[in-house]
Amino acid sequence: MDEVSIKAPDRPMDHPPVAPPRIGVLLLNLGTPDGTDYWSMRRYLREFLSDDRVIDVNPLLWRPLLHTVILTTRPSRSGKAYAAIWNRDQDESPLRTITRSQSEKLAATLAEALPGQDLVVDWAMRYGNPSTGAVLKKLIDGGCTRILLFALYPQYAAATTATAYDQAFRALMAERWQPAIRTAPPYHDEPRYIEALAGSIEAHLAGLSWRPEVVLASFHGLPRRYLMLGDPYHCHCVKTARLLRERLGWDEQDLRLTFQSRFGREEWLRPYTDETVRSLAADGVKNLAIVTPGFAADCVETLEEIAIGARESFLEHGGENFTFVPCLNDESDHIALLADLVRRELAGWI
Repeated sequence: MDEVSIKAPDRPMDHPPVAPPRIGVLLLNLGTPDGTDYWSMRRYLREFLSDDRVIDVNPLLWRPLLHTVILTTRPSRSGKAYAAIWNRDQDESPLRTITRSQSEKLAATLAEALPGQDLVVDWAMRYGNPSTGAVLKKLIDGGCTRILLFALYPQYAAATTATAYDQAFRALMAERWQPAIRTAPPYHDEPRYIEALAGSIEAHLAGLSWRPEVVLASFHGLPRRYLMLGDPYHCHCVKTARLLRERLGWDEQDLRLTFQSRFGREEWLRPYTDETVRSLAADGVKNLAIVTPGFAADCVETLEEIAIGARESFLEHGGENFTFVPCLNDESDHIALLADLVRRELAGWI
């Protein structure tokens, strides 16, 4: 229906056009550079590493180091990592490709489940493009008077979930007429999430000609200090691993919890994935699988750091067979899970 044609009886003829009220769902993920070249990587890393939620140290110490050393050297190194997994057909990172597909499939699933509801599903990145502010503006201009913000992080962390919502709230500060906002909670222990993870592992392992002796559940790491300050992330990861272990009928030696992607000299959550991979190979483990339950979509941390880097390390240190279990991505079980969670959080609006 044309928005200009919608006129309330008491609205003056010269009143600006008003779009029909709609409900928006905005999927939020971490972010992606626009390219693998030095300047694209530098812009992305500058935004990412300038976030106080991510780098929680004295800015008087951090900012000079960031601008004089890290943003001079790290863009080239990170660009090579992204280049190794870049979606060349669409000239974008896999995270952007997958998150777009998740949004499109979620929209189709919700449209089928909720006929007659004027529901809009979109997606944005905390860092890089499409930016959170730009997509929120599009939803508001399109008539969304109620918006659910859904951060695609099963386990809550201030450096992921909180900063995604922070960015949305900052964008809303510029709006004269703000929509009603809800934020989706973490879903680290949702039965359907655990079932989707277990199903993906079982299906992947069934396609192998060998059986892993150990499976690592590798989550993104955080400085241990964040846990001591009250961040629940470590507890959420431990619970996810425990529930997944129980669902699969495995013990703690079969499915082991580790943490990856540490940065800097500060102590992070242990055990470290890279050290565990090397020690397992050195101890005689020949067959290893790694799953990354904390990532809703494959990205540089899963595809380059684990599927490529961990594989190379394991084989170099004596391992023989390695496999990476892909993230849930846009698989049907994952989309069904997201649709269930969205419908729950929209209760009272739909």
